[in-house]
Amino acid sequence: MKFSEESPKNALFTPDFTQNPYPVYARLREEEPIAQLMFPDGQFGWMITRYEDAAEVLKDNRFIKDMTKVFGSGSQSIFTSNMLFSDPPDHRRLRGLVQQGFTPKLVESMREHIQQIADGLLDAVEGKDRMSLIDDYAFPLPIIVISEILGVPIEDQDKFRVWSNSIIGASNAEEGPDVYRHMQEFTEYLGHWFAKVRENPGDDLISQLISAEDAGEKLSEQEIYGVVALLIIAGHETTVNLIGNGMISLLQHPDQLERLRENPDLIKSAIEEMLRYNGPVEFSTSRWAGEDLEFRGHRMKRGDLVVVALDSANRDGDHFSDPDLFDITRERSRHLAFGHGIHMCLGAPLARLEGEIAINTLLRRFPNIRMREGADALEWRPGMIVRGVKEIPLSL
Repeated sequence: MKFSEESPKNALFTPDFTQNPYPVYARLREEEPIAQLMFPDGQFGWMITRYEDAAEVLKDNRFIKDMTKVFGSGSQSIFTSNMLFSDPPDHRRLRGLVQQGFTPKLVESMREHIQQIADGLLDAVEGKDRMSLIDDYAFPLPIIVISEILGVPIEDQDKFRVWSNSIIGASNAEEGPDVYRHMQEFTEYLGHWFAKVRENPGDDLISQLISAEDAGEKLSEQEIYGVVALLIIAGHETTVNLIGNGMISLLQHPDQLERLRENPDLIKSAIEEMLRYNGPVEFSTSRWAGEDLEFRGHRMKRGDLVVVALDSANRDGDHFSDPDLFDITRERSRHLAFGHGIHMCLGAPLARLEGEIAINTLLRRFPNIRMREGADALEWRPGMIVRGVKEIPLSL
């Protein structure tokens, strides 16, 4: 990537940046680690790129998540009525209701079933000479899992992909002509689904949440929509891109790929390195200064937007040795791929387990796997929040 002598901020969100943001991040960390800029959606705010600053912002309660405190109640939608966009005490209440479906014991109990799902998806491409990693494997695996946890009919998974991509695109200021229609379809689907669950509840998480709502345990209709929207959209996007980005990193580093193939027990440290090296969530969701404040010598006004560049923080040489080196034997590092503080990703244990099973199974079943095209030909999804490619054509 070529730079002018101007600020590295000018290279943000360009096609070259989307393809490989890390040289830009390196310059920002060096020259302007807390940078004021205009984001793609037209908002003016602050970007945090160094690890120590990022970790501090993510746990500093002066930076709030509830946009209604900044923009008023009219700014809230079903896609923001959840723990990701709330502050204590609402955050504690909402997270407490949901985390019952993601306890470490419950997640570990899913191992055998997730293995069966992975094998079934790869059975479908057995005997072929090629596969589409995202379409055939990385997308369906986590959407099947989250659908079963929630109680969503699995035959509707393709609808969720369309809705998820559209809504994520809207958050990236990449709105397509169908985004509002997709939001409406998604909302209507949830309404019909909730009505069925109320008539015939099961033992799935949504039945439990609706039962809690009916029992008066401080769960509003808007909040239950928000929680489900978060789990369906964010709950599988992270894993899709963990698998996709992780496989790209392995295929670009054949020595590491061979090391993992020969020693599958390295998968846990390999997953952590995949999350650090080219993580699936590039930016934190929005925070705002809840008051006039000073942070690291910068004066911020109440209502100022603050965004953490997670993938930049995870390449900070002041925190990680050889940060641009992909090393699956790296000692476990406290990367920020799943966030930090009270908003740390609730589904992180599930995403890790799905990634471990998906990647090890793929390498075991297809030991000669390779990309059909060079990494430069991959099309990265534009915008903010998620970092992932649209597709990865593989030869088996």
